[in-house]
Amino acid sequence: MNAHVVYATITGNNEDIADIIADQLKKHGIEVDETEISQTDAKELLDADICVVCPYTYDEGALPEEGMDFYEDLKELDLTGKIYGVAGSGDVFYGDDFNKAVDAYGEAFKTAHATQGATNVKIDLEPVEEDVETLAKFTDALVKAAGK
Repeated sequence: MNAHVVYATITGNNEDIADIIADQLKKHGIEVDETEISQTDAKELLDADICVVCPYTYDEGALPEEGMDFYEDLKELDLTGKIYGVAGSGDVFYGDDFNKAVDAYGEAFKTAHATQGATNVKIDLEPVEEDVETLAKFTDALVKAAGK
């Protein structure tokens, strides 16, 4: 079983989140590819059993600019049979716009007919110990949904 974890980051927070998820997946014996969103073709997800995106939300609810091609291409894929999860960092300062990219990527996966394996995770700024535990549970749920 394999997974692909894609992240978009400005501050490094979402790369940290992706690293935590990748490490947790590896603990389950899953092979993991981890890539930055602007260097990733959405079609690469077709080769994964578990697909994870870790986006940041910019300003007032904007998706990562460098990930717009990936986002648009993701919605065009047929990911039937694939398990997905979305976890990202944002800033609660933005109120109702907090981590909107997490929900947008979740909807893109649904449009691509993927199966949600874990509840979306929204982290305020950088991941702290409590978030590491939440991400471990997130990863456990993905693995269970994938049947491993």
